[in-house]
Order: sequence, then structure tokens, then C-alpha cells
Amino acid sequence: MVAFGKKLKDRQIEEWQGYYINYKLMKKKVKQYARQIETGGIERRYVLKDFSRMLDIQIEKVVLFLLEQQGILSSRIAKFGEQQETLQIELDLVKIAALREGYRDIGRDLLKLLFFVEINAIGLRKILKKFDKRLGYGFTDYYVKTRANHPYSQLQQVFKHVGLGAVVGAISRNLAELEDRQGSYLSIYDQPTRPLQDPVIDAIRAAVDRLSYSTNFLTFLGQHALIMHEELPMPTEENPDDERYNFMSLFMNLVNTFLYMVNTYIIVPTADDYSMSLGAAATVCGVVIGAMAVAQIFSSIYFSAWSNKSYFKPLVFSSILLFIGNVMYALAYDFNSISVLLLGRLFCGLGSARAVNRRYISDCVPLKIRMQASAGFVSASALGMACGPALAGLLQVKFKIYMIHINQNTLPGWVMAVAWLFYLIWLSISFREPDRLSHKDLVHDYDTRMLNKFHLFSQVGSDALEKGATQPLLSSEAHQDGEDDDQECDVSEELLEDSHAPVSSLKAAYKLLTPSVKVQLLIYFMLKYAMEILLAESSVITSYYFHWTTGKVSIFLVCLGLTVLPVNIIIGRNISNIFEDRQILLASEIMVFLGILASFNVIIPYTVTQYVLSGLVMFVSAEVLEGVNLSLLSRVMSSRLSRGTYNGGLLSTEAGTIARVIADATITLGGYAGESRLLNVTLLPSLAICILTIICTCLTYNSQY
Repeated sequence: MVAFGKKLKDRQIEEWQGYYINYKLMKKKVKQYARQIETGGIERRYVLKDFSRMLDIQIEKVVLFLLEQQGILSSRIAKFGEQQETLQIELDLVKIAALREGYRDIGRDLLKLLFFVEINAIGLRKILKKFDKRLGYGFTDYYVKTRANHPYSQLQQVFKHVGLGAVVGAISRNLAELEDRQGSYLSIYDQPTRPLQDPVIDAIRAAVDRLSYSTNFLTFLGQHALIMHEELPMPTEENPDDERYNFMSLFMNLVNTFLYMVNTYIIVPTADDYSMSLGAAATVCGVVIGAMAVAQIFSSIYFSAWSNKSYFKPLVFSSILLFIGNVMYALAYDFNSISVLLLGRLFCGLGSARAVNRRYISDCVPLKIRMQASAGFVSASALGMACGPALAGLLQVKFKIYMIHINQNTLPGWVMAVAWLFYLIWLSISFREPDRLSHKDLVHDYDTRMLNKFHLFSQVGSDALEKGATQPLLSSEAHQDGEDDDQECDVSEELLEDSHAPVSSLKAAYKLLTPSVKVQLLIYFMLKYAMEILLAESSVITSYYFHWTTGKVSIFLVCLGLTVLPVNIIIGRNISNIFEDRQILLASEIMVFLGILASFNVIIPYTVTQYVLSGLVMFVSAEVLEGVNLSLLSRVMSSRLSRGTYNGGLLSTEAGTIARVIADATITLGGYAGESRLLNVTLLPSLAICILTIICTCLTYNSQY
């Protein structure tokens, strides 16, 4: 491990040393504040004001130098532009070659400038994190939020790099024009999908993509999916991913996600009727719905392990299991067997390939579009959740084909069986298995390509070049709570040391969970439990109290499902920019608590208005809570859980799935108390868990501030 302050100094470009943030000075200042606060010799308000001023001065120094260098690069581009104009009259191949090399020289200097911005941004993140940790303040959120959106903020120049984008565009356009001098009358603006093939531009694009690869909304949705990104991404993430990535393969993963969510929720409106038609109680619907979740607990692990070797084969196996499971679910009516019904749902759960869907996005999709793919994963899940009950509401038919009964109970099984059969055929035709390389081969391939392709950049320093083209400008604030702020491995150490290798068991993964991560997994468990209680027992509750038909239950569930994306849009674009994540987290927990409390049947008669409004408040609040909670979870979970079989996505999936299993079992067990008491009996555990999470949240975050 290398001390970050020393590493920061070693990676500085020698002639620019006076313009980097003075990390060593600020680190000493933080220690001084800590000592003075311990002795009571200084007030908190003075500390915040003094340190904010110091940061403002340091950032201003960086930004003014950045603007100066941008001006120098722009002047050089303008001079070359004048020379380029003369070539419009007289074609001179020697001058064209010289101009190309001149623009490439500017590109190399721009790459150095991008590294300069990157190192300063990492140093800024580190010192903010150290300040919060040593002094116990929530200073980072305050500083970033007050500076980032202010019209005179210097921080925007560091993070939004508008001027750098203009320089990149000018270099790209002029190189493309010189490249196409012979016979082409089109510019890069006429052919936006045609990339300029130049090693300098490729390196710049890789660096810029790391700086701004997504919008706030896409970032929020992507974190909602908990498809984690490593704090120090692998050197192979850019170009090899471009080679491994295939759009149709990604699309087939998203279709799998959509169909599975449809399959999960299509039976909810009719599960109670189906159970009664087979001679069981209506509340057995909890076991019927939950059987799929029980099997998913195990399928998530073996599919996650299988995806280390293949993506195509697990998806094929998943489709076959889901086809068989749905056929069994549909035939249970003709066999008059609740056992066949449950076996069918178990087969469907064993076919859950959501772990594969997440891994494909995490491992094979290039970083520049990974957040969009993650958002697509969340959107496909939300759309499937809404379409499932909607389809159930449309399948209100009754007829026979030979000896097979087709009705509202069996038709969801037949429809999904046909859907999975078509998907299996489509998958076989369209999916392309990504190439599999060993970890050692990937690193060697990257080093070889870098030496051959980017040897022109040796003046930047080999260590800075390897790191600069592949590491994000500003990583997540805290992937490891227990990590020493003054230490950070370089890329080769991050790849090769066992301490940063993916974990090999659930037990090892659990040991990496800090108290704050455990609290957030508990929150995830709570919200999934509360949502499953609301959704799974909706047909029984509404039938008993309001005599709703399957069609009305379907409409209610569709309306709930359709709130998912609008709520995330509002949170991702607006609310998350106004309030801190932890404030939204606690407020959402309180709203879930109020929604659960309002759902209890303590006033007779129990009205439709009370049920719908309380359910809507609880569901929407839980959706907000899920997005914010997973956003925080993706930032504080260990970077060792970003890859491998036992990754962060698997842990969250298991927590949510176990919550659904327990919720569905609660519904069935609650049925023994009678349908008149079912609502209150099932809401009591939800209320208790919600209170527990609120207490844990307050204790955890109060101890950090």
C-alpha cells in the first residue's frame, strides 16, 4: 500500500507541481482541527468556515491554471486552423502530415491536462472524506451541494469540464477533416456514428468518458439496479468491453429481465382463486406466490457462479426451466393438484437469471454506456411489474381445448410458457457469447496494447498514462468504510493483490459488510417485505372487504407498478439535488411507517379510499426508499464485492428475496387467524421491522456526524 499523499506527489507532472491542490497542507490542517476540537480550543463554525475557505482557494488555483492551459491549447488549434485554410486552395501532402502530427501533439497535451484534473479531483475527494471521518461532520455533502450548483462555483469547472469538451471537439473535427481530404465532402457532424480512428483521440475519449458518462437520472437508476462499479476499474474495461459487447446480447438480457418480472406478478390477481379451485384456502396464495422466491434464493447463487464461465448457457437453461414451470402451473388445474401448482412455481423460481442479467451488464457493457444499461435493467423490471397484472386482467376467458381447461387461472401459465418458448428461439438466434479471457491474459493484453498504441505519451509517465486513461475522474465517496484514507493501491496492485480479489463465499462477503452496510441491507429487507405483503395479499384483502373482481385488482396493481419510473425520475432529477441522500432515506422510512400505520383496519367499515391511499403512500415511499438506499449502498459497499460470484448485487438480491419469502409465508400463516384478521396480522410484522430500521438508521448516521 502506498500513502496517498506520496502517490499524489509522484504522479504530478513536474512542470505543473505548483498548481496541484496542496493535499499535505490540508491533511495537516485537518489534524490540527481535530486536536483543537478535542481540547475545546476552537468552535465548529470557525472550523467549517476556515476549511471551506482553504478548499475554495485550492480549487481556484487548479481552475485558473486549467483555464490558462485551455487557452494555450485553443490558441495552438487556432494557428493550425489558419494553416489548414491554405490547404483548401493548394493540396500539400507534406503539410497535411505535419498538421496531423501537430493536432496529435495538442491531443497529447490535452491528455496530460485531463490527468491533471483527475488527480486533483481524487485528492479533493480524499481530503473531504478524511475531514468527515476525523471530525465527525457531514462536511462533504454540505460543501459539494453549496458549490456545485452556484453560478460562480469553481467546482463546476473541475467536474463539468465544458472547455475541455470544446478542445476535444476541435481536435477531433480537424483531424477528421485532414483524414478525409481525398474525395469526401462530409464532416464529423454529418456522420456522427462514424468514429475517427486515431490512437490519440481514442485515449482522450477514454479519459473523457470516465469524467461524464451519464446524467443524474441515469446514475440514480443505475445505482437502483446495484450494478456496482469498482473504485479503481480494471485496465481492460474500455477497449475489451467494446469488443465483447453486443447490443442484441444486452437486449436479450433486458428482455429476460422484463419477462421474468411479468412472470412473477401475472399470477398475483388470480392466485387466491386458483388456490380455492384446487381445494385450498385463499390465503395459500402466499405460498403459491412465495414458492418462486424460495427457489430464487438458491438459483441466484448457482446462476451467479455459472455466469463466471458463460452467459448464454445460463439464459438457455433459465428459459427451459421457466417454460416447464409455467406449463406445470397451467396443468395443475386439470390435475386438480396444489402440489403440481407449487412445483410449477418452484421451477419458475429456479429459472431466475437476474444474477446473470446483472453480471452481463457489469462485465460486458462498456463503461460509457453501462449506466444507461443499468437504467434499462431497472426500467425493464418496472415495466414487467406493471405489465404482469395488466395481462392477468385481460385474460378473463373460459373454454376447453380437448381435455385442457383454459381460464383466468390457467391462461397466465400458458401465455408465459409460449412467451418463454419464443424467447428461447430468439435467444438462440441473436445472442452472442462474449469472449472469455483469463484475468492474467486481460492484463497482459492491455499492457501490450498500451505499449504499442500509446508509446507516444511516454512524457506523461507510464504510471499516470495507465491509470489516467482508465480510472474515473471522481470515484464513489466510500466503497470501503474501513479503508484508510491515506492509502490507495495503484492499478497493478488493485488487480493482483489477494486483498482486492473478489470474495469466494457468502461468509467472506458478510465479513466485509460494515455496520452501515448491514443497516442498509436491513432497510432493503424491510421495504421488500412491506411491498410483498401489500402486493401478494391484495387479491384476498380486496375480495374480502370490497368484493373486487380480478379485473379491479389488476388495475390497482398496474397503477402501483406504473408509479415506479415517474417516482425515480422525480427523485433522480430533482429531490436528490436538493436534499442529502440520508435525509431522503429517513424521510422515506417515516412515510413507509405512516403508510403501514394507515393501512390497519381499526375503523369500521374499512373503506376503499383508506386501503388505496395508504397502499399508495406505502408503495411509493418504499420505491423512493429503495432507490436512495441502493444508491447509498453502491457507494459504501466494499469494492471487492463489485465482481465475482458473491457480489453486491447478489447480496441485495438475496436480502430482498428472503424478505419476500418470509412475507408470503406470513400471509399463509396469517390465514389461520381468519380473513377478517389477516390484514392486521400481516401488517404488524411490517410495522415492527419498519420501526427497527428507523431506529437503526438514526443510531448509525448519528454516530457518523
